[in-house]
Amino acid sequence: MQAMRRNWKGLAAAAAMTVAAHAAVAAVPLPALKANPAEVSVSGLSAGGFMAVQLHVAYSATFKRGAGIVAGGPYYCAEGSVLNATGRCMTHSTAIPVSTLVSTTNSWAASGAIDAVSNMTGSRVYMFSGTSDNTVKQAVMNDLKTYYQSFVPAANTVYKNNLGAGHAMVTDDYGAACSTTATPYINNCGFDLAGEILTHLYGPLNARNNGTLGGTFTEFNQGEFAGGSGMAATGWLYTPAACAAGSGNSCRVHLVLHGCKQNYTDVGDQYVKKTGYNRWADTNNIILLYPQTSTAATNSCWDWWGYGSVNYAKKSGPQMAALKAMIDRVSGSGGGSSLPAPTGVGTSGATSSSMVIGWAGVTGASGYNVYRGGSKVNAAPVAGTNYTDTGLAASTTYSWTVAALDASSAEGAMSTAATGTTTSGGTGGTCYTASNYAHTMAGRAYALWGLTYAYGSAQAMGLWNIYVTTTLKQTGPNYYVIGTC
Repeated sequence: MQAMRRNWKGLAAAAAMTVAAHAAVAAVPLPALKANPAEVSVSGLSAGGFMAVQLHVAYSATFKRGAGIVAGGPYYCAEGSVLNATGRCMTHSTAIPVSTLVSTTNSWAASGAIDAVSNMTGSRVYMFSGTSDNTVKQAVMNDLKTYYQSFVPAANTVYKNNLGAGHAMVTDDYGAACSTTATPYINNCGFDLAGEILTHLYGPLNARNNGTLGGTFTEFNQGEFAGGSGMAATGWLYTPAACAAGSGNSCRVHLVLHGCKQNYTDVGDQYVKKTGYNRWADTNNIILLYPQTSTAATNSCWDWWGYGSVNYAKKSGPQMAALKAMIDRVSGSGGGSSLPAPTGVGTSGATSSSMVIGWAGVTGASGYNVYRGGSKVNAAPVAGTNYTDTGLAASTTYSWTVAALDASSAEGAMSTAATGTTTSGGTGGTCYTASNYAHTMAGRAYALWGLTYAYGSAQAMGLWNIYVTTTLKQTGPNYYVIGTC
């Protein structure tokens, strides 16, 4: 923010005199929602963007899905200096020593001050810089892209830098004119940046909810995590209805970090409710954490240059540890597994109402869960490496992901999504009505342990005998479903 370059001295004293603080409420403890610890990510704007990079790099074993950075810069860019922060890390007045920062990252990882850099190879990064942003110039974000090239595969990164946005969080329907740089630093550029970030981090998502949200906003007590350190007494949580009351570790967690002069005291609930994240979270089982700085923090910024601690960029940094503890609270009781994500997920055998999802087996898996969008579709763990999802609408495109289960039925990492489109339905196809025994003799079905299953769809047809009659519809080569013509 432009404010980041003004009045660095004496701001803490001035902030203490602020009388516009959010009214005190009886904030509740942050709930343990049993979210999947393998499905955690972070994004942020400006100071929040620098902080998002810090968290992603230092806690790479936690933020496995990756990070979205809007107008941020390379890890440890300031190297503990406010002059570096306001100079090379914002205006690019001097060159940023990217190779030195990469070396520092590797050195700290080797010493255990931050997590192993190898964790980042499986994560994703989305970067955004507006062409009208004169606060954190694009040259800084270009250096961030170069920095990440040492740790994250190029195929896992996206850099959007061709939109005429000012220094702000960008939406497609709320805020100031796109090129503006002014409070509340939320601009309407006709571009859904929150949706783009979440889609890149998690893969294809269900359509966002443009109506009344079904989840709940909760103001929670940050004091038990932060104990000051430039953080407010309370933060905010958005919980989709499907993720309430610890309803299982199928839910993901995304940490959203505001920029300078954007906390609740500064802009009210605009960053929490108007930046576009919630409507995507609502339909995709993504729990959103909105931690807040206090006005005692310099310009309400997150600590990315060392105003609060010399260890600000390490796991031991006070704000870093507090945010990590919040993630642990929301996801830590989910009992997540270390099993890797299934690979080779694909779709086949489309009908007007069903789709077969297949994948490669994961060593050590006791079973699998299959998700359509963000919702689990199998009632019991899937023992094999394919599943037929039924009850679908005709001529509709869906996406599916798969997670492996360990012996305790805890989920591992979620796979990348596979999409498929159902057929148009109608009267196409050929139907065969016969006994289950006759179907197997004709090669339309097979018998296993006294039961009959349709070839292709593997739909259960009942007992294998001459007394049970089933109608099978052929919808493709050697592919049959239970149905009528």
